[in-house]
Amino acid sequence: MRMPPGQNQSWVSEFILLGFSSDPTTNRILFIAFLLLYLSSVLGNGLIVTLICLDMHLHTPMYFFLCILSLLDMGSVTTTMPQMLVHLLAQSQTISFAGCWLQMYMFGALGLTESIFFVVMAYDRYVAICYPLHYTVILSWGLCTRLSAGTWACGFFFSLIHTFFTMRLPYCGPNMVNHYLCEGPSVRSLACMDTNLIAMVDLVISVFMVVAPLSLIVASYICIAQAILKIKSMQPRCKAFSICASHLTVVTFFYAPATYIYIRPNSSYSPEQDKQISLFYNVFTALLNPVVYSLRNKDIKRAFLKVMQRSRLAW
Repeated sequence: MRMPPGQNQSWVSEFILLGFSSDPTTNRILFIAFLLLYLSSVLGNGLIVTLICLDMHLHTPMYFFLCILSLLDMGSVTTTMPQMLVHLLAQSQTISFAGCWLQMYMFGALGLTESIFFVVMAYDRYVAICYPLHYTVILSWGLCTRLSAGTWACGFFFSLIHTFFTMRLPYCGPNMVNHYLCEGPSVRSLACMDTNLIAMVDLVISVFMVVAPLSLIVASYICIAQAILKIKSMQPRCKAFSICASHLTVVTFFYAPATYIYIRPNSSYSPEQDKQISLFYNVFTALLNPVVYSLRNKDIKRAFLKVMQRSRLAW
C-alpha cells in the first residue's frame, strides 16, 4: 500500500478487475470464446498487413492507410485481451497501479488514434472519387506519412492527458473495478473525491476526438455522394458506392459504441452495460475490419490467391 506523506489514509497499490463472471465454469467457456475471437482478430488483421506489404499492386495510399488501421486494431486488442484471458483462468484478477496506468494509456492512445485515422481514410476516399485524375499527386507518399504520423501523435498526446488526470485522483478504497480492463470511467468511479472536473476534461477531449472527426467524416461523405450521383455510368457509380460502403460500415460500428460510452452524463453510467459495449468496439470491431475489407475487396482477394499460389510452388 502507498501512504501519502503526513496522512493516515492508505492509497491502493493495485486494482481488482471483476471481469464478466465469478463462476469458474462460465469463465472457462468465455476463455475459449474470447481466445478464438482474439486469434481471429490478430490473424485477420495480420493477414491484411502481410498481403499489403508483399503485393506491389497494393502499395497505394488507400492500402497504406488500411495497413495502419489493421496495426491499430491488433495493438488495441493485444492491450486488453491477453490479460483478460489470463484473469478468466487465474484465481487472482489483480492488476498493479502502474499496470492499470499503462493499460489505460495504451488503450486510449490506440483508440483515439483510430478515431482520427478514420478521418484520414475518409479524405482518401474523397480525393479518389472527387479528384481521381489528381489522386496520386494530391496524396503523395510524403503527405500520407505526415497524416499518419499526425494521427498517432494526437492520439497518444490526448490519451496522456486523459490518463494523467484520471490516475492522479486519490484512490483509497475500494479497489474493485467492475470491468475487464482499466477504462477511464470505470476506474474514475472509485476515486475518493468529486470527479466532476475530470469528467468535464474527458468530455472536452471526447468531443474534440470523437464528435469533430465524425463531423468531418459526414461532411466528406456528403461531398462524395454528390460526386457519385454525377457519374452517369452505372458500373463506376456502383463501384464507388461499394468502396465507400466498407469504410462506412467500420466507421459506424466504431463510433456508435464509443460515442455512447464517452459522451454522456455521469448519471447514466452503467458498469455492466459498459463492459459489453466496450467489448464490442474493442474486439468485434477489430474482427470486423478484415472481414469487411477482404470480402468486399477484389484486390485483397487477388493478393491472397497470389500468395497461396507462391506457397504451393515453393512446396
